[in-house]
This record gives sequence, C-alpha cells and structure tokens, in this order.
Amino acid sequence: ADVNFYLMVYGSIAGANSLFTIFRAFLFAYGTIRAAVVIHNRLLQRVVKATVTFFDTTPTGRILNRFSSDLYCVDDTLPFILNIFLANMYGLLGMLVIITYGLPWIGLVLLPLAALYFSIQRYYRRTSRELKRLYNLTLSPIYTHFSETLSGLRLVGLALSYALSVTNLLSGLISSFTMTETMMVSVERTEEYTTDIPVAADWPSRGLVEFQHVVLAYRAGLPNALDGVSFTVYPGEKVGVVGRTGSGKSTLFLALFRMLELKAGRILLDGVDSRLVGLEELRSRLAIIPQDPFLFSGSIRENLDPQGKRTDGEEAGSAAGNCLGPSCLPPAGGLDSELGERGKSLSVGQRQLVCLARALLTQVLCIDEATASVDQQTEQLLQQTIRQRFADKTVLTIAHRLNTVLDSDRVLVMQAGRVAELGSPSSLRQQDGSLFQRLLRSGQL
Repeated sequence: ADVNFYLMVYGSIAGANSLFTIFRAFLFAYGTIRAAVVIHNRLLQRVVKATVTFFDTTPTGRILNRFSSDLYCVDDTLPFILNIFLANMYGLLGMLVIITYGLPWIGLVLLPLAALYFSIQRYYRRTSRELKRLYNLTLSPIYTHFSETLSGLRLVGLALSYALSVTNLLSGLISSFTMTETMMVSVERTEEYTTDIPVAADWPSRGLVEFQHVVLAYRAGLPNALDGVSFTVYPGEKVGVVGRTGSGKSTLFLALFRMLELKAGRILLDGVDSRLVGLEELRSRLAIIPQDPFLFSGSIRENLDPQGKRTDGEEAGSAAGNCLGPSCLPPAGGLDSELGERGKSLSVGQRQLVCLARALLTQVLCIDEATASVDQQTEQLLQQTIRQRFADKTVLTIAHRLNTVLDSDRVLVMQAGRVAELGSPSSLRQQDGSLFQRLLRSGQL
C-alpha cells in the first residue's frame, strides 16, 4: 500500500512537472514572439522616422547590425538561454530542498560552498572546460565509494545523489545567467532608438517658441549654418524671417522640425526641449506650408484631416469654410471632391489655402516663402486668411515680398547664420544703416 501511495505521489509530481513544462514552453514561445515583434516594430518605426543627420552620421552596417545580429539575439538566443537559466535555477532550488530534507545539517555546508563556488566561477570561466574534463575523470571513484558505503540508506542516498548534481546545475546556472546578461545588451541597444518623453495631448497649447544659443551644421566638418541663434517668439505672434540667400532662414525651420540635429543649444516649445520629444510626436504638433504646397491624392476632406483627428464633417467643414471659401469647394462634390495626384485640379493658391486649412489644429505654423509663386491677389487672400484664422496662433514666415514682411508683428533678420536684427518692421525700416533697410533698398524684399 505504501509503495502504491508513493508511486501515485511520484507519478502526480511527474505529471505536474510535464504540464508546467509545457506551460512554460508555451509562455516562452508566445511571449518571446510577442516581445520580439514589439521590439522590432518600435525599432523600425524609430529608424524610419529618424533625422537626415542620423543616416549621414550612422554607418549603415551599424543599423543593419541592430536589425540582424541584435534582433537575432533577442528573437532566438536570449529566450533559449533564459529558458535554460530558469530551468537550472528552479531545478537547483528543488534539489536543495530535497537535500536539506534528507540531511538538514548539509545546508550549513552548502551555503558557504555555494558562495565560494560563485566567486571561483567568476575567475575561472575560461578554464571551465578543462576543469570539467578533470572533474569527470575523478568523479567515477566517488560514485563507487558512495554506492558501496551508503547501500540501503535510501533517503540519504537520494539526497547525496542529488548533491552530486548540484555542481552541474550551479555551472549551468552561472553560464546561463552570464549569457542572459550578455544578451540583454541587445535589448538595451535596440532601446537606444526608442526612448522618448511623453507630452500633453494639446502640447504646445500656447505656441511659445524659444531658440537658445542654437548651433547647427549640415554635416560634421562643414561650417555652421546656424551659429549661436537665440530669439523668442511669443504666443500668437507673427514673425517674418528675412535675409539674403544662405543666411540661414530655411535652416531655422529644419532645426525646428528636427530634420537636422543641433550641435549645441536647444529649442523649446512651451518650455519643453524638442530633442526630448519623439520625431513623429514633434512634427505632428507643428505645421509647415512650403513654397511648393504638397497635397495627397484623394478628397479635400482627406487632405484636411489625413490622420482622422477631426470629427467627421464638423471641424473639417469648419476649416474648409473658414480658410478655403467657395473657390476651393466644387459645387458637385464639396469636401469629398477628388483633387487628383498632388492636387493637380487646384491652382497653386488654392493648394496653399488647403494647406492653411489643414494647419488649423496646430498652434505653431511655419510658412516657407508660400507667396513667392502666387500672384498679388492670391497673396492678399493668403495674408487675410492668416490674419483672421490664425490670429491666436504663432506664425513664422520666410518672406520675399514687402507686404508679407510689413504684415508681421516683428521681423527677424538673418545674416551668416546669426540673428542680425529683431524688431518691428516700422522701427527697423526707419533705423538708418540697418540691414533690413538695406535689403529693402536693394530690392531683395
């Protein structure tokens, strides 16, 4: 009866061990696949949305190494070694319980021996293979001696037989732990490209833009395109940016949108350093209207709200009515009218108006010489739309026309990558010898 009882207990333990082993294998298979997919997607998204400077300064082989060797370690080697490490750790704990149950006093010996073993393993990992061979040569006499001496002592014999396997488990535990720690470096390396700070849903809610000692170069070894630029654009302010060709006007926008990373200084939006915000998050909170306005193939509604942030029909229709007017809304289709490839069914001025309407959700608007390629009437319409619909928003405008500059609250004059002058258009215009005055007289504005 006792034999049957013990056989049932042993069989139950063996069955439970099999079930837990299957469950562990399933968790590792499913969990590692999910984790690998998440890490890969995060890494891919960050690299795809990286700056131009990142690809210029980072060797292609280093990026490929992240996606090949490091992700292979995360996908395959790390789960395998971690599985072995956990199996060895719990197996060791189980054996220690059995040994302690059979020979309670042996725990006093195993604890200092375990500490000594760990310290020795740390210094002799490189020679562990040869030591293992020598160990195997001397192991057989020990087995023979114990089997002859302890014949009949079943419990003690069971404890000692497990004790003889402790060193193997300790070796496997140290080895798998070391490899797990090594493989975690691959996870750390992939996380280097995915770390950002969260920002509020309405950031930047005020539209305060601060350039603080900004230094930027298009590439290492080239002269600075921006050299110590510092200025502040206050919420709701309209600032015109002027200067000769190559003075750094467009580079200000490249720095603001983090198309290029700064060498020094920082750019703050409502007090938040733009370098600490993810590129996708940063660029989605700003709006730019380039000289050649870009529209997507699709309807006017899809171009006004490409990310689906506005409620259907309400804000999109309001934006269209406020900025576009009837000239951009065909009577047949309205907001659902197809624009064709890159908005070819609209004129340049109409495309500019669509871009303006699309920018209504943002608090900071950048206009890069948007009126340079339109006629005088369209320019007046654009300026009127900006004054009326963007009255409470911050607007930075690179301007080549006098009317655009005079319509600004302040004028920022750039020269050789530095801020040469900053003030109201009227004061700079009347200031004798000012660079702004010379630009006006030379006909460059």
